[in-house]
Amino acid sequence: MKFIGYIFARGGSKGLKNKNLLNFDGKPLIAHTIVNAVNSGLFEDIVVSTDNQEIAKIAREYGANVPFIRPSSLATDNSSEWLSWKHVINEHDVPDHHFISLPCTSPLRDYSEVSNMIELYKNKEYDLVLGITKSNHSPDFNMVYKDNNDTLEIMNNQKNKIERRQDSKECFLVTTYAYITSVDYIKNTKHIFNGKIGGYEVLKSQSIDIDDIHDFNYALYLHMESKNND
Repeated sequence: MKFIGYIFARGGSKGLKNKNLLNFDGKPLIAHTIVNAVNSGLFEDIVVSTDNQEIAKIAREYGANVPFIRPSSLATDNSSEWLSWKHVINEHDVPDHHFISLPCTSPLRDYSEVSNMIELYKNKEYDLVLGITKSNHSPDFNMVYKDNNDTLEIMNNQKNKIERRQDSKECFLVTTYAYITSVDYIKNTKHIFNGKIGGYEVLKSQSIDIDDIHDFNYALYLHMESKNND
């Protein structure tokens, strides 16, 4: 079965205005994911789902397929990306293919690692495989809730049970590196974690998810450092 890469890029952005179009080392941020995905040779097609005509134009210029414009109701701050996944596979009805989401806010991914994720998905009985990276924090030890009065309560109510981070269970963060699944899984489930989910560990330095200007500047710094060391 073929693998198709999907990029979801709406026009609005609350944390960083027009982030998908910002200049990231000479080209729009979204273009890095398109170009690198095309050059990887892993995908039969690269499909962009967007509500924005400018993003659609740039995506086509860099080699992506934009078969439709996403409805504005699926491109708000409160829209579920899972519903956008359902929408794209219904609108872009290609039989016998696997779905790989490649968020363009994660421009530092290594496509040899994406290839390894594909192999994990193919060789194990997972409904979905995603990227994870080790966390320095644990909800059983050093993460808390804060109420309106600045009073703190430790998560999972583990008071006095774990006193050292080393004694807490190792935790991982879900990244936006890549998500690999089947069309049937998206069609028949209501949430990404409703099935058997596999985690592939990736480097923290490759999994920066750009949400604000600080993320953007840090990702650009790491990108330029890697580029200068090649």
